[in-house]
Amino acid sequence: MPKFNFNPSLAMLRQVFLSAVALTFSLSVWADAAGESLARSLYDRPDGKDATSLLSMSLTEKGRAPRERVMLTYRLDMKLGDVATLIRFTDPADIEGTGLLTMDYASKDSDQWIYLPALDRVRRVASDRKAGRFVNSDYYFEDLRTRTVEKDDHRIIGSEAISGVNCEILESTPVDQDNSVYLKRLVWVDRSTMLPMRIDFFEKRADQPSKRWLLLKKARVKGFWTVMDSTLTTLANGHQTRLTVEQILYDRRLPARLFTTQTLADESAEEDFRP
Repeated sequence: MPKFNFNPSLAMLRQVFLSAVALTFSLSVWADAAGESLARSLYDRPDGKDATSLLSMSLTEKGRAPRERVMLTYRLDMKLGDVATLIRFTDPADIEGTGLLTMDYASKDSDQWIYLPALDRVRRVASDRKAGRFVNSDYYFEDLRTRTVEKDDHRIIGSEAISGVNCEILESTPVDQDNSVYLKRLVWVDRSTMLPMRIDFFEKRADQPSKRWLLLKKARVKGFWTVMDSTLTTLANGHQTRLTVEQILYDRRLPARLFTTQTLADESAEEDFRP
């Protein structure tokens, strides 16, 4: 049998190397494009032009009885892609009237104001308080903001079933680390509903999440897929915040005047819009 000696030329090896690099680069670009596309679909998921919700909030921690609260939320999609949200607590008495107004802008960072009835004044939430816990819950002020797609780099890093639902895992890393308290977020996305099934938040270590959000129940309301029950847990100590939607209404034509610091300071100004 004849022997064949294969001695590739330097030029051939260089071509093979460059082809491999090009293929790797193409796959990387494709993965980034796919990740950004998924992030955009998640952000643009249909949820009406406005929404009004009645929710119960339950705070649980080891060694203490659960603390129960009732809150209202109002959201309005405004012009130019801006989003306004107002939160108002109605029960129990020690937190009744407390409110948070968030203005999420498409072209600049969010603004937030909090109203504390005991002080009877509206205070602006400082930008360096992104990691402040909102009313002692597991939600940071940053978690209550709508984060635009452009503020993060996105890529799909795999897939996994959550509660029997096949999900794609989306990794989102801040473009500007000073713009977020988190190093990254992993979101398990159900493409059939475009709802997150799980979110892991990474603060100090990129290999160990500090908080985990889980979807417990979803429903289709007025044609819109809606998170009806969820938990957010601080993994280090097990402290947990559960939010359960008791009632939700979409597209009520909420007025822009509902989302002002004047209304935030005057509970009676939004009572007519309660469900």
